Amino acid sequence: MVIKVFTASIVGSSQIKKKQQDVLGFLEANSIAFEQLDVAMNDGNRQWMRTNVPGERCPQSGIPLPPQIFNEDQYCGDYDGFFDAKENEAIPSFLCLETAEKAEEEMGHNGEVTAETSESLQKNEEEEAEDATAEEEAEDATAEEEAEEVTAEEDNTDGKEKEEEQE
Repeated sequence: MVIKVFTASIVGSSQIKKKQQDVLGFLEANSIAFEQLDVAMNDGNRQWMRTNVPGERCPQSGIPLPPQIFNEDQYCGDYDGFFDAKENEAIPSFLCLETAEKAEEEMGHNGEVTAETSESLQKNEEEEAEDATAEEEAEDATAEEEAEEVTAEEDNTDGKEKEEEQE
């Protein structure tokens, strides 16, 4: 299980930047594995975050601001929830890490994975592979669209220059 922290690399608010740094610094200092996902430079990340923050957890504006924290696809909370959990020494519960500990307990005493855990791990790996493929396809499509736009702009510029030469 990987903790996903949705952040923004381009932030107009120093308060948001400090909150992001607090979350990331805490996770690093406590050797908690995490993945930082930028919502400012990746529209897919922004859309995924906005879609997966539960409606009742969204601010009044309706748009959740970074940092937003997930354990895989399970919503953990925002900075305020993180801060409260840190103050109450309840970070494992907040990050849903106790679920991971239970999965480890399902493993046999000699380290063998039970059939149920093995199937779950295989399913997670397959889902991650599908997500990676879909993400690559989306990036390729975006690159192709940008190349087509550049070509169209060059064609328009060439056409205008030819018209001016003829006059």
